[in-house]
Amino acid sequence: MRIRRKPWARPELAACPFCIDEEDKPAVIGRWQEQFARRQPLWLELGCGKGQFIAQLAAEHPEVNFIAIDIKSEVLVLTKRNIEQAYAQRGLPIDNVRILSQDIERIGMILSPDDRVERIYINFCNPWTEKARHHKRRLTHTRQLRNYQQFLSSGGEIWFKTDDDVLFDASLAYLESCGFSLRYLTRDLHQSGFSENIPTEHEEMFAKDGVKIKFLIAVNGGGVSV
Repeated sequence: MRIRRKPWARPELAACPFCIDEEDKPAVIGRWQEQFARRQPLWLELGCGKGQFIAQLAAEHPEVNFIAIDIKSEVLVLTKRNIEQAYAQRGLPIDNVRILSQDIERIGMILSPDDRVERIYINFCNPWTEKARHHKRRLTHTRQLRNYQQFLSSGGEIWFKTDDDVLFDASLAYLESCGFSLRYLTRDLHQSGFSENIPTEHEEMFAKDGVKIKFLIAVNGGGVSV
């Protein structure tokens, strides 16, 4: 899907106190806990999109610090607005969430083993199913999982949702090869009885069309970060 350029997006993000600017990225690597009001468990969403998911999740969990990443400023600015709305509805200060634009394939440019992440969310990422040579671009591919394991705590979790059966099955193999074990798995999330689900924009669209949502929680048993 082509995203229209929004010339106001970057200035709005630059003025946002919970958005990390491009020029500030080198200063936060290895020092993410210093960006928040309190030192707390750190959870990360990769590819946050318009931010419906992270806005609700972060507002519901003030005891956790959150980082949300998307590659497009035109999308990230909508995340900013959704976060502001969710916190305003609850009368809360926005002090436990930070957002930034970043190419996830270069995640090591913003997170290091000193940044202990305890949970990673990957929701409805691009399945890259058309050409085999593109599989390595999947956010759950072995190459990417090894990158995450540089900062994901031993025993830390990946929560993964998708509508795509091929990607889901491939991801199971990727996770196993990287030493992850499964704590939870369902091929029909909305009929599973899982009580902690927060739907994303894509999820609501797929569910409306009758598409079953695949979901898993994988535990890092082969990670570098300890």
